[in-house]
Amino acid sequence: MDQPTIGILHPGSMGAAVAACAATNAADVLWCETGRSTTSAERADQFALTPVATLAELLDRSDIVISLCPPAVAEDLAREVAGQRFAGVYVEANAINPERVTRIAALLGPDATVVDGGVVGSPPVGGKTPTLYLSGPADATERIETLFAGTPVLTEVLGKEVGKASALKLAYACFQKTSRVLVALAVGMAREYGVDQELIEVASRRTDSYLSEPQYVAKTAARAWRWGPELEEAADALAAAGLPPEMLHAAATTLARWNGVKDDSELTLNDALNRLAQP
Repeated sequence: MDQPTIGILHPGSMGAAVAACAATNAADVLWCETGRSTTSAERADQFALTPVATLAELLDRSDIVISLCPPAVAEDLAREVAGQRFAGVYVEANAINPERVTRIAALLGPDATVVDGGVVGSPPVGGKTPTLYLSGPADATERIETLFAGTPVLTEVLGKEVGKASALKLAYACFQKTSRVLVALAVGMAREYGVDQELIEVASRRTDSYLSEPQYVAKTAARAWRWGPELEEAADALAAAGLPPEMLHAAATTLARWNGVKDDSELTLNDALNRLAQP
């Protein structure tokens, strides 16, 4: 099969770097310069992407379009593409929820073939190797795997169901992003009381990620009746230090869903998750 022409919407820090990797196995990689910033133009030039004047031209020339844009505008962008009757493969690779991906697939169908994508990791520069998770029609996901073969962008197909890749991306981001915010709150509170170095020392004794230990969720549920009030106290301490307490209030509210399983040592992970979803 001839090498495809790729269109990237739009060349942000992740989009431009991913597009540059796609160029390894593509005839050309296009981007639409109309309405984009000087920074975007400089970035696209840095990665040797080919500028075109209009979205219509990009879509007309592209076999595969990759959408990597701010999540808030993902559907508007897809709507514009649908208005041009694009009939190639559309990789919806934004950090959006599965319901939105399903709506985008409906918007673009039946003309285009939509592949759900989710990038986990940093932009593929300086030795970084993010993974592009894919779900959707097998022939289309296979084309995307071929596109990134031998490049720093790794690919993994999760199945044929649109929404799986986005669900994985958001589930991971849910932990990864929130945990960083919790670090800021914890260190901020500790600094206020002059114990920030001691906090870091305590934390350094344990380097494992709780995300890799889901069995601990059941233990968390059994202790929720104690942990919730403790987090409310911590929220008050944050507020007193001039730091935002809302995240800890929300965590305490979440824990309250497990108040009915106080000290239940027989609770399983499935039981805990079921109670969390259906209190």
